[in-house]
Amino acid sequence: MIRTIDHNRMGRSRLEWLDSHFHFSFAEYYNPENIHYGALRVVNDDLIKAGTGFDEHPHKNMEIITYVVDGELTHADSMQNRSTLHRGEVQYMSAGTGVAHSEHNWGSGPLRLLQIWILPDRDGYEPRYGDMRFIWNDRKNRWLHIVSGEEGGAPVKIHQDMNLYVSALSEGQQLAYRLSPFRQAYLIQIEGSCEINGHTLHERDAAEICGENLTITSNSDDAHILLFDMEADEED
Repeated sequence: MIRTIDHNRMGRSRLEWLDSHFHFSFAEYYNPENIHYGALRVVNDDLIKAGTGFDEHPHKNMEIITYVVDGELTHADSMQNRSTLHRGEVQYMSAGTGVAHSEHNWGSGPLRLLQIWILPDRDGYEPRYGDMRFIWNDRKNRWLHIVSGEEGGAPVKIHQDMNLYVSALSEGQQLAYRLSPFRQAYLIQIEGSCEINGHTLHERDAAEICGENLTITSNSDDAHILLFDMEADEED
């Protein structure tokens, strides 16, 4: 089963400095039938104006991934970490027992990022931070495994049984993905357009997938996708 999600039907927030699409209930957007998908609790597609950002604020008991789509992200936190990330790079923070951080766009142009919150397998972990500066071509026309659980093989490891893969496909290129039994997937069309088992996704669209292996064909030369593979949730 594949259920496609048109980005025009997602939750929205438009502020002077921030334009967001909410994949799941967040802030002023609340839909009791769209709280989470498996352990995936938040995906916000944020466009942040230059010279602005999120001032210091707290988090607790959440695995937080930030994927930079375009622009420059500057992070600072209460664990004394400081970093600046660019297109295709990944930041990870396990909020655990509590941490505060800020995220700003100190660049000259707009910053687009995916803010991702994943429910941990339990509460109370020690907070930690990491980032990875992946080479862009390592995802060209193939899957790049960027995040996994503690026992997985990705360079970024989180406290949850979930895998994240990205790819950047040239026009006409195909990519397959085998979804194991008792697993489900969530796919985001970050940029460009693709056909997924006969379903068309455009930029910022998404799809919920269970019980199907995937054949993905790029309709454009900038087909940039992100796939979450996670344990199936009986509620979904």
